[in-house]
Amino acid sequence: MRRLVIIDAPSNLGLRPPAEGTVPGCYKLAGALREQGLPRRLGAFEGGVVVPPRYDRARWRPGDGVFNAAAIAGYTRKLADRIEHHVRAGDFPVVLGGDCSIQLGASLALRRIGRYGLAVLDGSSDFRHPGNADHVGAAGGEELALGTGRGQPDLTDIEGLRPYLRDDDVRVMGIRDYDTERAELAGLKIMNATVGEIREWGAPELARAVLQTLEVPVTEGFWVHLDADVLDPTVMPAVDSPDPGGLLPDELAALLRTLVRSQRCVGINVTIYDPDLDPDGTGAALLADLLVDAFAAD
Repeated sequence: MRRLVIIDAPSNLGLRPPAEGTVPGCYKLAGALREQGLPRRLGAFEGGVVVPPRYDRARWRPGDGVFNAAAIAGYTRKLADRIEHHVRAGDFPVVLGGDCSIQLGASLALRRIGRYGLAVLDGSSDFRHPGNADHVGAAGGEELALGTGRGQPDLTDIEGLRPYLRDDDVRVMGIRDYDTERAELAGLKIMNATVGEIREWGAPELARAVLQTLEVPVTEGFWVHLDADVLDPTVMPAVDSPDPGGLLPDELAALLRTLVRSQRCVGINVTIYDPDLDPDGTGAALLADLLVDAFAAD
């Protein structure tokens, strides 16, 4: 058994404010999952906190590019240092975000080491970039585009390592059937499966098929990116974009379990859940249960 190491990455730098004068509450995700006893229940070791810079959009205007870009770039390097250390040591990092821009930290860390794939469990493709949008801004909705080298150089080419991910090493699962970037993903040969297609195949069957493509020797392994909004808002409303038509818990459980139990899987990050939108903690309990189940011995 590899040693699980929990790392807190409480950055909300990549999301728009939910209301004027407020900040996104997803930076509390790690604390909420810790309150559910996640480290103890996973038997995980402590990897500490990578503290983010202050959230500040005061001088940003539409057309300026990605807001908080300099802060995100700096944070990506810091988080990559922590993740790289543990992956090289043979540990399995469980990174608790944060918004989806923290995924850049994992991708940069793995790019430093070699060639790795990415399994994305997300309700949206997060593939907005200057080539398909009038303007960009929120890295939390653009991290897959940035990670594959599409966007401004201060985020796509950190340390001269652009792209951190190759298109053909990415697998996207759980996007809604109406995802606007899906046609572009298909044209780029980025494998993707909508919720409807997952149900048509069956989640366990699709997970096994995708895993076979991730375990090929051309890569050294793969990382899992889990966005809480992959779940349907009837069971997970505490996200910034609670779009209908998402996965149900047993469907996500089948995907997660298959992926993280692979010996080629080297880590996972969890993002977007916002405790401010979940006063009774049911969303945190669900996420914690899903993670514990994914790693539980048969």
